[in-house]
Amino acid sequence: MDDHGYILRAVELAERAAGKTAPNPLVGCVIVRHDQIIGEGWHKGPGTPHAEPDALSHAGEDACGATAYVTLEPCNHHGNTPPCTEAFIEAEVAEVVYACADPNPLAAGGAERLRQAGVRVRHIPVVEAERLIRPWIHGLSSERPYTYAKLAMSLDGRTATRTGDSKWITGPEARMQGHILRQRTDAIMVGVGTVLADDPSLDPRPESLDPVPSLKVIMDTHLRTPPDARLFKSPGRVVIFTSDNASAEKYKKLSKPGVEIVPLAESAGRPSLAHALCCLKSRNCQSVMIEGGGELLGAAFDDGLVDEVWAFIAPMIIGGGKPSVNGMGPDHLVQISSLEDIIIQPCGKDIFFRGVIKKREAASCLQVS
Repeated sequence: MDDHGYILRAVELAERAAGKTAPNPLVGCVIVRHDQIIGEGWHKGPGTPHAEPDALSHAGEDACGATAYVTLEPCNHHGNTPPCTEAFIEAEVAEVVYACADPNPLAAGGAERLRQAGVRVRHIPVVEAERLIRPWIHGLSSERPYTYAKLAMSLDGRTATRTGDSKWITGPEARMQGHILRQRTDAIMVGVGTVLADDPSLDPRPESLDPVPSLKVIMDTHLRTPPDARLFKSPGRVVIFTSDNASAEKYKKLSKPGVEIVPLAESAGRPSLAHALCCLKSRNCQSVMIEGGGELLGAAFDDGLVDEVWAFIAPMIIGGGKPSVNGMGPDHLVQISSLEDIIIQPCGKDIFFRGVIKKREAASCLQVS
């Protein structure tokens, strides 16, 4: 296995904690000596060891003179745990290879610290490692979480027929992959129209994985969410964003343990989506997945609030029906949401399409409730 292969193994390890590490990044580490992996580790969540000491604990004394491959430049500061740089220096690791430089000013400088201690250091950029930490990097400078738009649609961009029939457009493999993607995010957001039409549970149910409950978020201007909706019965807390003049009677009916109702000022006749996302960031949400419906997704694209698209496309034409993304849309093609770093994969009979929105100026928070 070459350098790139060892880093990809570290990426694979880091992925095991997807959805569990916020507000920390996903990080994996592999210790190699004489072309053999002697230690592996990954960060499992806040308060647990970082990937580097985790891997060193498995390598033991054999780490002396070995090479460490890490997805992210080792940290160089005292936080909840000691600096990972010092762990490498103490273990007498000979070389450290990292895939992504640490942009966090509180923890940066790890590579230089290692060099000062006589450890060889190399930086080998690997795009798979960069993808791991996009939400975390976004959160270092943004007032809102990294936001995914998740679509499940026909080839002509429809999520249901004109009568609202939508089960099922995509196949079982795509639906299971959707649950894995839910697992990766800290919050799942839908509009109240989706709640009324589909009565979703909104909890991750990935096959062969222990589910990690995500925060369930409803955008509900007039508090139309039924008090007996399934989302209240599945694991995880619920946040409902509503108008600041919503019915007090409906507010009382929906008030229950594990449910937070947050009134926001309206924007275009609905609670401000930008402000809602900022509220979620203040509640330690590093990433949010907007699942629908079309009006909510349209508003997110119109306001420039989407960072990445996850789309499942079924090989069928519906015609008419409900569009996956509604909203106003741009006046000119130069204003469209263009994608880059595109990945296209088969998913059963469907196609999984993933891409990052090219940067443009996004809506900001003026006030956060």
